[in-house]
Amino acid sequence: MSAIVTGAGGDIGRSVVARLRAAGYPVAALDISREALGRIDAEGDTPVYPVVADIRDLMSVKAAIAEAETVIGPATILINNAGGITAPSLRTTSEANWLADIDLNLNGPFRCIHAVMEDFIARGGGTIVNVASVNGLGVFGHPGYSAAKAGLIHLTKFCASELGKYGIRTVALCPGTVRTQAWQERAREKPEILEEALQWYPSRDICGPDDVAAAIEALLDPQLRLMNGAVISFDGGLTAGSDRIASLFTGVQI
Repeated sequence: MSAIVTGAGGDIGRSVVARLRAAGYPVAALDISREALGRIDAEGDTPVYPVVADIRDLMSVKAAIAEAETVIGPATILINNAGGITAPSLRTTSEANWLADIDLNLNGPFRCIHAVMEDFIARGGGTIVNVASVNGLGVFGHPGYSAAKAGLIHLTKFCASELGKYGIRTVALCPGTVRTQAWQERAREKPEILEEALQWYPSRDICGPDDVAAAIEALLDPQLRLMNGAVISFDGGLTAGSDRIASLFTGVQI
């Protein structure tokens, strides 16, 4: 089985590519940035094919996949990982911000699904993992991004309901805070920020890119064939509730 990974040049994307290759999956590594793709380790016995693609352009996605499949073979796995954020609040979100967030984080994954859907059907099935976010489940800032991720979760359910009969299963993974390079840069400017964030996570832990990649790899297990349409929180309990708020409301230290 071969896999397509979008946003492959970012922190999470590189970890996903590395894990899948180590597990024996040939990988098409798609990213808009040629420079970012250059940071992917493409050496090894299992092929990794880095290729520039803009998920805001359907023809770009289709061309990149067609090119990559000449090297990695027919793909039956799609990891919709590419994404990004603009404005942090409603009052700072312009129409341009909103449309950009929706186009990248919701329309982009739709285009990628659209690009592979018929091929997956012809090949007897496949697996789609949409990397959503806790922002799609609750309010944690960045309204455009959050609305797009909520839409991606619903798109996951549409895919599950309509494509399941063709052997295609679709799941959404919703990470919380991830220790990416961007977060590490924020921590250098404000060293206490990650420690403050930890207090809102019941597990008192924040995942790294490889943790997300490990979860994605696990979701590809064929024995999980009935996991279709699932929305999986990968957030240390953030969306489950808050012991801090429970302590405040009950007057008892929990």
